[in-house]
Order: sequence, then structure tokens, then C-alpha cells
Amino acid sequence: MRLTQDPIQVLLIFAKEDNQSDGFWWACDRAGYRCNIARTPESALECFLDKHQEIIVIDHRNSRYFDAEDICRSIRATKPSEHTVILAVVPRTSVDQEETSVLPLLNAGFNRQFMENSSITACYNELVQIEHGEVRSQFKLRACNAVFMALDHCQEAIEITSEDHVIQYVNPAFERMMGYHKGELIGKELTELPKSDKNCADLLDTINTFIKKGKEWQGVYYARRKSGDSIQQHVKITPVIGQGGKIRHFVSLKRLHCTNENNKQLYKTHRDEKYTGDNSQSETHSFKCKNRRKDSTDVKSITSQSSDAPSLQTRRYSSMARIHSMTIEAPITKDGLRRLSGNEYVFSKNMNLSHSHLSVPNSISDVPPCITQLLDNEESWDFNIFELEAVTNKRPLVYLGLKVFARFGVSEFLSCSEATLRAWLQVIEANYHSSNSYHNSTHAADVLHATAFFLGKERVKGSLDHLDEVAALIAATIHDVDHPGRTNSFLCNAGSELAILYNDTAVLESHHTALAFQLTTKDSKCNIFKNIDRNHYRTLRQAIIDMVLATEMTKHFEHVNKFVNSINKPMACEETSSDCECTANIKNFPDNQTLIKRMMIKCADVANPCRPLELCIEWAGRISEEYFAQTDEEKRQGLPVVMPVFDRNTCSIPKSQISFIDYFITDMFDAWDAFAHLPVLMQHLANNYKHWKTLDELKCKSLRLPSENNN
Repeated sequence: MRLTQDPIQVLLIFAKEDNQSDGFWWACDRAGYRCNIARTPESALECFLDKHQEIIVIDHRNSRYFDAEDICRSIRATKPSEHTVILAVVPRTSVDQEETSVLPLLNAGFNRQFMENSSITACYNELVQIEHGEVRSQFKLRACNAVFMALDHCQEAIEITSEDHVIQYVNPAFERMMGYHKGELIGKELTELPKSDKNCADLLDTINTFIKKGKEWQGVYYARRKSGDSIQQHVKITPVIGQGGKIRHFVSLKRLHCTNENNKQLYKTHRDEKYTGDNSQSETHSFKCKNRRKDSTDVKSITSQSSDAPSLQTRRYSSMARIHSMTIEAPITKDGLRRLSGNEYVFSKNMNLSHSHLSVPNSISDVPPCITQLLDNEESWDFNIFELEAVTNKRPLVYLGLKVFARFGVSEFLSCSEATLRAWLQVIEANYHSSNSYHNSTHAADVLHATAFFLGKERVKGSLDHLDEVAALIAATIHDVDHPGRTNSFLCNAGSELAILYNDTAVLESHHTALAFQLTTKDSKCNIFKNIDRNHYRTLRQAIIDMVLATEMTKHFEHVNKFVNSINKPMACEETSSDCECTANIKNFPDNQTLIKRMMIKCADVANPCRPLELCIEWAGRISEEYFAQTDEEKRQGLPVVMPVFDRNTCSIPKSQISFIDYFITDMFDAWDAFAHLPVLMQHLANNYKHWKTLDELKCKSLRLPSENNN
């Protein structure tokens, strides 16, 4: 079930425009949120009742224009505010002034307070934390209403108990089957209810043995109704693992076993109770019930068994079991780099993210028109990946991946279905961290786009085989999966488990490839390699690993020099030969193909300075913010500061971009352009370099001139 919506809506309530309201406005713009501003209590309430914003920010710094707490109470008095997070902006306190209690704010209906700070980054961080915390929890609660509505209308009897077997929920079908009203059951322990004496003496012990181990139990069980009658049921009990990896709930699905007279009479009673009035409807439903009963009587040999045993009933329960296996207690989360204690860091990898939890198209033909229209231009170098990020709600990788992989015949090469490829793309994208400002699935989609563009160039295309193309596209897709938004040096200095695991060598790149293959092969539904023979798989796997490891920057100059000496120089000496002869010579030497693939993914990975200016500026802002956050973290934890120039208080972004282009980009792209012929990229690179130089000469440290920011 999809637990988010497009996009987050924010309401700012400020009587006067000032730096603080501007800070939140531009923070919303950066985060991709829709933002409205209200100046009066009346317009604020009217706007909220019209838009139902998820986040409301109210100016609580002075009461000259309006009473912020009164506005909050008036909004809280409305039904839609049940799922809204309200933030109070309070004045900054002086050093010698005692901080005031938040209780009055909480009592007025605010969720949290924000100390006055007009920095766009501070406002952005606050809003993003709210989105990833309270707002997502509220989305989950909204979704739970729909889930419980489905349970209430389900024809199977459903009972949910706590880990201590206290009844927490029963649906109407359960009430009808057992003759109780839910008020008589909720809060009671199962041991308080009368038991049937028709079960085997050790059956309950057998059931408890299975479910306490976290295993499902399924079989036939006699239950006693409120009237005292014993009824035979098909029962499936599923433990639900919650916080801390412990069993938090048990979900029981129960259906009558129609082989005795009591059950047949009970079916008739249910039908008469539920379908009175419209005879035609009753008859139709009765006919359906008879068909179901007829089907169920074929299952006579079912006895107490674990879920590992084959059963004809499994299919009957599968659809409801999927609902119950969803997060009843906590939503699916991916924490990324999670601090444990001291300087220890580990990854919280969610390798159980499956394609059923995210919204994706069923096929390429099901892609929404607005996305299809954008993707029509994906073969152009100037394709705007940020527009795709916006319309796909930060899920660009699945959509772009489907289009690009179809264009290059990846499914055909792998002999896998489009559904498997779609599931794989979804699982990979779900394991990118959307909370990272730079190393997220939009960056992965951007690298995939650049790789596909390079593969379309004649000399590249002529030098590589179909297997190389498929390997390159897969490598681009997975090359930063589960990236924590911190560098290898940070992980090594922090003594993270990953750094220890990979001996401080290519830590993240090794992790990206290892995790990607684990995610791919652990579930047949997304295993794109399951139908290719072993030799092809080994060759493909090695090529993918080699390309991802090539993105590690400590060997940057080694890779570039090898490419220049083995590809560029021989080509220059053979200028009299045709391109066909050159590429034919390259194909005869697999080592040269490897150098081309490494160079291709390296250039795709850091192609931001060669994008159109507006895209280049956006990427520069994103990587700077991620590096600023790392420097902040290093200072807080007393770790060595790996990149001291990326101090958010002193950093000149133009200088950092100039240095990056001079040190890494120019020589590499000159060499790649000499091979692949990329005049558009080289022109963008020249224009962007000029932009950063102009800013630096004017002593401007930001992404643009102040006058441009105001436009």
C-alpha cells in the first residue's frame, strides 16, 4: 500500500512577510512541497479547509497581529486537522534567558516548536524531518483506516491479538461466526473464553509451539460459540513481527469447515441475518456461498500442520494474509546510517522491501501521460531529471529504468519478464535513501540516463557487445544503492561495521554491489538473473562489479591514464583508419572493452558539470549540502574533518566546483570526448566553468549571484 502522497502541502501563517517566512517559502521550494501563505486567521482557516495541508507553520513570535494559539485551536477544532502537523515559530532566546516550557504550545494544539532561524537550510531541515517523522506516521494512520475498512468488510473471520494473546480486534464476520459482540471480546485474554472439548489434548500446545517461534500455523480447530455450540474451523494464525524484531501481534483468519450440521446451520443463520430484504440479492449470495461450501468440502484431509506443508487453503488465505503481513505496528523504514554508540555506525538495510509496497506502473503502457510525455525526451542529453523526480514523487529510477531497459532490450537478453524487471527496479530504488540530498535514486537515474546516452554514441556502440550494454545499465542503476550520504573516509574514521568488513578499501562501492546482488537473488519475483545460464551470469556479474568498483575515486587517475594510453593514443596513431576498423580492433581486445566500460560509468557518475547550467547548479547545491551535513556530523562527533572546505559557514561553492572541474573533470572528459565525440557536453562544461569563474571573481560564495536569487 502506498503510504505517501504527491507532494507534501504546507501552509505558512505569517501576518507580515519577513526573512523567516521567506526562509520557509524557499525551503518548501527546495523540498518540492506545495506552499500557501495566509496573512489573517480567517484566510488561514479558509485555506486549510480547502487544501488540507499536511504541515502548518504559524508565526508565534509576537501577538501584535494575531494570536497564534487561537489560530491553532481553531484549526484543531476541524476534522481534517486530525492528521496535520502544526509548527510554532518562537523567538530566539538570549544566552542568559531561561528557555520556556513547550507545554502551553502542546496544550494549544501545536506538535512542535521551531526557534527563529531564517536560514533556508535550517527551515528545509526542519520540514524534511517533519515529513520523515510525523507526516509519514500520519499517512500510515490514514492508510490504516482503509485497511480496517477492508477487514470489516472481509467475509473471513479475523481476530488480532497482542503478543500476550489479548484480543485487540475482531471483524463483523468474526462476531457473526462466534455469536459475540466485539465489546464482549476486546481486551480479554483468549484463555478467558470457553474452549471446545472436541480438540485433541495437545493441539493448543502444538499451535503455541509454532507461533511462538514466529511460524504460521494452519489447520482445523474446534471453537465454542457464545451459545455453547462447537464449530469446526479452518484456522490460519500468522505472527506479526514488529519493533525490535519481536512478535507484537497474532493475526488469525478463520473460516467454517462445512462438514458438520452445526456449521451448515450456522451458514444459513449468517445468510438470513445478513441478507434480509432483497430476495434476489439473498439468492445470489446464497448460490455463491453454496459454491464455496462445495469447494471447501473437498479439503477433508487437512490436519494440524505448519505453513510449510502444502495446502489447498493457502491460496484462499493469501490475499488477506498479505494485508496482515503489512505494517500493523510500524511502517517500512530505511534508516540508512544509524548511530549506535560511541563512533560505531551500521547500515539499517531493509532487504525485505518488496514490490507490493510501492506504487509502480504495471507495464510501460500504464505509465501516466505526464511521465510518458517527459520520457519522450529521455534520449536527449539535456533531459531534465529533476522534472521526472517531481512528477514521480521521487521515484524516477523505476520509470526511467523501464523506458531505457526496454530500448536496449535488457529483458530479452536476460530472458526475464517485464514484471520481474519492474519488481527489480522497484526494490533497488526502495533501497536508495530519499533523505540524502545528493546520493539518492535521482542521482542513480541521472547516471543511468548518462550511461544510456553514451551507449548510443556510434564508437561506443561499435566497441561493446550486448552483454556489455546490459552490464553497464545494471551497474549504473545499482552503483550507489543504500548510500548513507557519507564518504568512505567518514566510515573508516567512524569505525563503521562496513569499513571493518571491507578492510577500509572501496567500502561503499563494495557494499553497493554486494547488497544489489543480495536484493536481486533473494526473491524470485525480482531476480532478473534467474533465467540466464551460469556462464553468462558469471561474466555479467563480473562486468557489473568491475564497473561499480571503478566509481571509487582513489583510483581515478589510474583509470584515466590507462584509457588514454590504451585507447586514445592508439586511435590517434590510426587517424587514417576508419571508425569501423578502430572499433573492430577494440572488440578484439576484451581488456580495452573493460577500460571503455570503466571510463563510461566514471564519466556518467560525475557528469553534473557537463549538464545544462540550471541542472549543473542544482546538482552543485545538492552535493554541497550533503558534504556540509557530513562536516557538521564530524564536528559533533569529534571525528577528523575529511573535507574542511565544505564548512557551511565558510565554503565557497564556486571555488569548490572550479577545483573539482580542474582536478578531475577536464582531463577525463577530454579523453572521453576524444573517443565518444561529445560536443554538446563539452560546450556545457565550458559554459558552466565560466559561470563558476564569474561568481568566484565577484567574491560570491553561493550558487548564483544574489540578484539572480531574487528573480
